Amino acid sequence: MPPAFPERAAWGTASSLRAWQQQALEAYFGVDGTAPGPRDFLTVATPGAGKTTFALRLARELLERRAVSALTIVCPTEHLKRQWAESAARVGIRINPEYQNGDGPVGKDFHGIAVTYATVAARPALHRNRTESRKSLVIFDEVHHTGDGLSWGDAVREAFEPATRRLGLSGTPFRTDINPIPFVQYDEGPDGVRRSRADYTYGYGPALADGVVRPVIFLAYAGEMRWRTRAGDEITATLGEPLTQDQTAQAWRAALDPKGDWIKQVLAAADRRLTELRRAIPDAGGLVIATDHETARAYAGMLREVTGQSATIVLSDDPSASKKIKQFTDSGDRWMVAVRMVSEGVDIPRLCVGVYATSTSTPLFFAQAIGRFVRARRRGETASVFLPSVPTLMGHAADMEEERDHVLDRPVREDGLDDDLLAEANRQKDTPDAVGEELPFETVEASATFDRVLYDGGEFGMHAEPGSAEEEEYLGIPGLLEPDQVSALLRKRQAAQLATERKKKTGDPRDDRTTAEDLATLRRELNGLVGAWNHRTGQPHGVIHSELRRSCGGPPIAQASADDIRKRIDKIRDWAAKRRH
Repeated sequence: MPPAFPERAAWGTASSLRAWQQQALEAYFGVDGTAPGPRDFLTVATPGAGKTTFALRLARELLERRAVSALTIVCPTEHLKRQWAESAARVGIRINPEYQNGDGPVGKDFHGIAVTYATVAARPALHRNRTESRKSLVIFDEVHHTGDGLSWGDAVREAFEPATRRLGLSGTPFRTDINPIPFVQYDEGPDGVRRSRADYTYGYGPALADGVVRPVIFLAYAGEMRWRTRAGDEITATLGEPLTQDQTAQAWRAALDPKGDWIKQVLAAADRRLTELRRAIPDAGGLVIATDHETARAYAGMLREVTGQSATIVLSDDPSASKKIKQFTDSGDRWMVAVRMVSEGVDIPRLCVGVYATSTSTPLFFAQAIGRFVRARRRGETASVFLPSVPTLMGHAADMEEERDHVLDRPVREDGLDDDLLAEANRQKDTPDAVGEELPFETVEASATFDRVLYDGGEFGMHAEPGSAEEEEYLGIPGLLEPDQVSALLRKRQAAQLATERKKKTGDPRDDRTTAEDLATLRRELNGLVGAWNHRTGQPHGVIHSELRRSCGGPPIAQASADDIRKRIDKIRDWAAKRRH
C-alpha cells in the first residue's frame, strides 16, 4: 500500500485514514491525541484528497469528547449541503440539509444542519442565536467563499463569532480579490504584505506523489479564428500565437462559439480520448464546463451528434440539478455539460476527461474546475483536460503543483484578462441577449488545431490537424499508467513526431507543402512555446527570442531558415525540461 493509505485502524469516516488526514488530526489534537485543540483551524488540501473525511472524523471526535454538542456545516451550494449530509450519515452524524431560516429550532433528531453561505447572509442574527444556544462546531466548506463579498464576510463573522470551534476547509485558499477571509490568520511578511496561514496544508504535488490524486494531462488546442466587429470589420487571428489581450479574449470567445468548428472538433477529440480511457476504466465519464446556459445546450447537442447518446445538462437554476448530478455519478453515461454547477466541491470520482469550454480564467476557478477530475480511485488512473491554447490557461496548467496563499495588501489587477474584471465580464447570462442588443462581434469562422500536451511542468507534441495520426498518438495514451510512465510515453511520442517531421524536410517528393508553408508552421510552433515561456517566467517575448537567437545563432526570426527555427524550438523545450526538474 502507498504511504497515503497507512496500515493503521482509525475510528471515524473510513476503515483507515490517509497519512495526511492522520497528520492533520495530530496537528489539531497533538501527536498523543490529548490536546483540546484550537478554536480556529484552517486545513488546505488539494481537491480530491478527502477533506470531507477529515472534517467528519474531527467532528466525531469533538462530539465524543463533548467539546461540542452541535454542528453547523456551511457550503457554497445547495447540492453540497446534501452531499455533506449523506457523508455524515455514513459515520453516524445526523445532519439536516433542508433547514431554512424560517424553520425555527433544529429538531432533536439531528446533530446539526447544513446551510449555504447565502442562507447565513440572509439572516445572520438567527444563526448567531443558534450558535450561542449550544456549544457549536462550525465547518466552513470552501472557506474562501466567505470573502466573496463584504456582506457575506460580515454575515459569517456575526453569525459564528460565538462558535466554540471553527474549522475552515479549502482546496484553493487563495482569492483574486483582497477581501479578508473571516477567522483566517494572516501573517505579515518582510515585504509588508499579509498572507493567509494554514494550520495544515496538503498540496497537489505531495498528493500526486502519494497516489491520492490522478496526474492530469492537459491537451491544448490552437486554431484559426475569424470574427466580425460591430463596425463590420473582419479580423483574423491564430489562437496560440502572441496576441494582444483584446485579441486573445475575442479569439478565445470565437473558439468557444457553437457557430464555429473549433469547439465541435475539440469535443470530438475529447470523446475519442474518453473512448480510449474507457478501455481501462469502463465507467469513465466526461465533463464539459460551459460559460452559459445557451452554449451548454448547444454543446450537449454536439455531443449527441458525436456519440449518438444524450448528455446530462446541469444548469444552475434547475431545481433538479442535484438529482441529475447524483444520477450521472451513479451511472455509466459518457458526458455531462454544466455551467459552474460542478466547478467545486461536487464529488464525481469517475470523471476522467474534461473540456474547459469557459472564458472564466481566474486561477481560483481553474483550480476548482480541474479538481473535479483528479480524485483517484486506484493507482494508474489519469485525467485528461482539453483547453484552448491561451497563455493564461497554459500558465495555470503549468502551475498545478504550486501552493498559494491568500494575499492581502496588493492592488487589484485591471488588465481585463486574469482577475475580477474578466470574471465579472464572463459572469453567466442565463438567457440570450435582449432583442436589439448588439454583440461585440460575430464569429465568422473558427477551426481547431492540436497544439501540444502539458504534463508535469513539461510540454510535448507539435501542431497537428484534428483527426490526424499525430493527434491520435496523444489521444490514444493508455488510461492506466504511473506518472513516470506517462512522462516516458509522452517523450517517446514527441520524439517520433519530430523524426517524422524531419524526414519530411529531406525533400520527399510526396510532400507537396511549400517552403513558405513549412516556415509558417515552424514559426507558429516557436511563437506558441515563447508565449508559454513568457507566462511561466515573466520574461518579455522579445527578450526570449533574443536569448534563443544568442544561444542558437542565426538571423532574426523573420529571416531565419527552417533549421534555425528548429534549433530554437529544441532549445526552448530543453529549457522547459530543465526547469521542470
